[in-house]
Amino acid sequence: MSSATLGSFDYIIVGAGSAGCVLANRLSADPGVRVLLLEAGGPDDYFWITIPLGIFKTIGNPRTDWCFASEPEPGLKGRAVRIPRGRVLGGCSSINGMIHIRGQARDFDHWRALGNRGWGWEEVLPWFKRSEDFYRGADEMHGAGGEWRVEPPRTRWEILDAFREASAQIGIASSEDFNRGDNEGCGYPQVNQTRGVRLNASRAFLRPAMRRPNLRVVTDAHATSLEFDGRRAVGVAFRQGGAPGRATADCEVILAAGAIGSPQLLQLSGIGPGGLLHKHGIEVRHDLPGVGENLQDHLQVRMVCKVRNTPTINERASSLMGRLGMGLEYFLFKRGPLTMVPPQMCCFTRSNPSHETPNIQYLVMPMSFDAFADGPHPFPAFTAAMCSLRPASRGHVRIKGPDAQAPPAITHNYLASEEDRRTTVESMRIARRIAAAPALARFAPEEFRPGPQARSDADLLEFARDNGNTVFHPVGTCRMGNDAMAVVDDRLRVRGLAGLRVADASIMPTLTSGNTQAPVIMIAEKACDMIVADRRAGA
Repeated sequence: MSSATLGSFDYIIVGAGSAGCVLANRLSADPGVRVLLLEAGGPDDYFWITIPLGIFKTIGNPRTDWCFASEPEPGLKGRAVRIPRGRVLGGCSSINGMIHIRGQARDFDHWRALGNRGWGWEEVLPWFKRSEDFYRGADEMHGAGGEWRVEPPRTRWEILDAFREASAQIGIASSEDFNRGDNEGCGYPQVNQTRGVRLNASRAFLRPAMRRPNLRVVTDAHATSLEFDGRRAVGVAFRQGGAPGRATADCEVILAAGAIGSPQLLQLSGIGPGGLLHKHGIEVRHDLPGVGENLQDHLQVRMVCKVRNTPTINERASSLMGRLGMGLEYFLFKRGPLTMVPPQMCCFTRSNPSHETPNIQYLVMPMSFDAFADGPHPFPAFTAAMCSLRPASRGHVRIKGPDAQAPPAITHNYLASEEDRRTTVESMRIARRIAAAPALARFAPEEFRPGPQARSDADLLEFARDNGNTVFHPVGTCRMGNDAMAVVDDRLRVRGLAGLRVADASIMPTLTSGNTQAPVIMIAEKACDMIVADRRAGA
């Protein structure tokens, strides 16, 4: 089978997810720079991607999702957890929950305290604002006129308004904006939509840039290895439609394949823990032990309460007429349940007073189901999914062999730490306090999961082990830092090598306190400025 050579570019970006689309846009803005964007998935032209509640049609669908699964998780009684990852242009922004939450100022100040210069809250805020198009206009915390639209949700629910009031009754204040550095409170989060239509990174950043003659986008191109001249990255080998291909980079190769794909490609290219590479017959080019380690994710545990005297999505989605009505409301007016993001309300608080800032999050929705791919329950209900924002447990991503198209072994080690177990139980007890508050009494909430039989801490932890699942926020596997386990430095250059950077969720030293889409956009924006500055400086 003949090999296709795409030629030479200044920059090759591997991965057209959230970060890759931003990188492609910003770097190709200079007409004198040639940029190649390689995406292993296909185009983002699937009907359900644009409909917000279409998330239930895209997650678990091989057309749009890589459908990864973890190894058996010891802390979850040996259960394997599904790990959705976007398989189209736009990556996970094409299948995620569209929640726009930056995290806390504390998160980024902590990154800086770890020795990562330029990554404190006040330093990264300009990159959050750069691409933002905030619905209320610009202010000291928000940007306007950028590509990344930020809007309020287009539906409100009586049961969720009551949940917010109930939260206030137990001491959790209401919030109208979770993106000002302190996300404590309860309220409707902002979303990445344009008048009820999903805004993914492809629509926002990539499509406008694809008109430029100096940007080439190649889909269904699965990167198999990086190519080197000595210790300098000079190209990428890939497979497209079963045929091998390659391209060369005069300046840099930039990995934006995410917390699963980026460490996997590094390991396949001989960059990673020497023992792991030897085990799979891969020549060690650069023994970098942190590649694939430090995996962090938010584990959610869903509490479900049956309710009365109020509508929820369960009833409408369970009947043909209800579904038809939802469809008509959406297609005629871009209103109604199909504009929803599944976690329609967020609540950030502290599991106990010892925490300086919120360490738990509730993702609240006016619907319930046994599993994400299942249909709704046949009774009206709401769900409060709780997660520990700063898990202490650490996992890893490790190749299983030299086949680049085989998924790696992914282990999160959920609930491995006593701190995570304690926080999980505390968060479930707070959720019960909210459900028992007077504001919800008129809806007669009846706990369905875990149920009144789960009384002790041991009972609640058992429920979490049996039912806990990912919130789809894997990060940290190419950690930024300056110690022996760090993979990239604070300019995102792979340590010990030249011409190679990583700019995606994998570089996070620690997980941010909330959803990860907005921080990834920020990382890519900041990376672009560093790449351009280093090129001009001849670094």
